Amino acid sequence: MLSELEVGSTAVIESVDLPPGVHNHLMYMGFLPNARVKVLHRAPAGDPTVYAIDGLEIALRRDTAQGIQVRSTHAPAAPTPRMPRSRPHKDSR
Repeated sequence: MLSELEVGSTAVIESVDLPPGVHNHLMYMGFLPNARVKVLHRAPAGDPTVYAIDGLEIALRRDTAQGIQVRSTHAPAAPTPRMPRSRPHKDSR
């Protein structure tokens, strides 16, 4: 569920299971299957939460976010580039 993601997490929407009016409104704002959504921040009391989707920032209450099924996108961390070791400079005399 979207409501269970931690701040900073990104997920892909699988389905929206909400009453038709809410469902249609969220679909219009970009909450569609396969859309990528990111959790930006939560209110101090924990509700609502602000999500980024399709260039928009949208605050949803927990009960609404519970009707949105997602799959987490845990991408493997990119390897840290290694700097080449410096070699002692040889004089070319």
